[in-house]
Amino acid sequence: MTTKTGKSFAGRFGVHIAVLVFVAIWTIPTLGILVSSLRDKDQIIASGWWNSFATSSQTEAGRLPAASAQAQKDGKYVIEGNIFGDGAKREISAFGVKSSAPTQFPAGSAADLGDGVTLQVNADGSFALSSPKAFEGERGQRVYFASSAPPKFTTENYKTVLFSEGIGRSFMNSLTVTIPSTVIPILIAAFAAYALAWMRFPGRALLIAVIIGLLVVPLQMSLIPLLKLYNGVGSFFGVPSKTYLGIWLAHTGFGLPFAIYLLRSYIAGLPREIMESARIDGASDFEIFVKIVLPLSFPVLASFAIFQFLWVWNDLLVAMVFLGTEADQIVLTAKLNALLGSRGGDWEILTTSAFVTIIVPLIVFFSLQRYFVRGLLAGSVKGG
Repeated sequence: MTTKTGKSFAGRFGVHIAVLVFVAIWTIPTLGILVSSLRDKDQIIASGWWNSFATSSQTEAGRLPAASAQAQKDGKYVIEGNIFGDGAKREISAFGVKSSAPTQFPAGSAADLGDGVTLQVNADGSFALSSPKAFEGERGQRVYFASSAPPKFTTENYKTVLFSEGIGRSFMNSLTVTIPSTVIPILIAAFAAYALAWMRFPGRALLIAVIIGLLVVPLQMSLIPLLKLYNGVGSFFGVPSKTYLGIWLAHTGFGLPFAIYLLRSYIAGLPREIMESARIDGASDFEIFVKIVLPLSFPVLASFAIFQFLWVWNDLLVAMVFLGTEADQIVLTAKLNALLGSRGGDWEILTTSAFVTIIVPLIVFFSLQRYFVRGLLAGSVKGG
């Protein structure tokens, strides 16, 4: 008895450790996205989010004012100012005038640039460039410097994303795409799953094999042929091909194989006695489906709804192919992608956009999560 108790305790302990590991794997990247979305742009580039509460150091480049800013002082021509024109609170440790030696001179020292020209850059960013001759040219002296800055957190990133023009409309466009694209395949797949699980007809086994085979077909293979089909239908009827109806049908088609496979596995595992009793009482297949199967299948329907909603909400490729880029059609992912610019180097926008987009899926997941595991595992041990 002691041995069994020990094994049971070890098993529970192992399960708890495994759950803790999976929670950490999911939580740590999410925490990183949240912290990065609240950091200053320059600090995101300089250090990782795990160093967000420490002073960050980075090497930067700047250009001093042009010759028009010079003034005579003690018989010399002097250009003075502060290299931190934005008023940021940073501290310079070293500076230089060559990219190959950006920290050649310590802060506060006077660097000899030749021909009597000297440059002094202080720790607070103030500088003085002096020369015995008048400065010429419209481009100022290039200066490199190593600076450190205290941790800085801001909500400007969220203001940029949330209050950008068209964000609210694109959010509604995403809901317009996602909700029907989740409901329609559930309705179709539920009927098909019941038929494949409890109805006998010629070609049933072949149809099941085809559906399973469609699970491994890459989505990208069917995008162009399907778009050509939509364009042909639109031209035939004289209507636009890139509409909400088109993307609803596209997402329905892409999601149906998995939906039918998942729902059939669950429905086939329902007690046969219930079905037989209903048929003895004179119930038709439609009545059995509506009054018995659907209420009992709610966990698996919720499980697929989570999968489908997450996929469609985060989709960018299908939306770019089957929808236009007009303000009344562009979805949230496409709009946020446009905010990143052509090079996609705005990390503060990227992290903020990522955290904004996961809010709705998190609400959906936690609302239905109690059915999630039950729906996935209920049909895994027996089936028709």
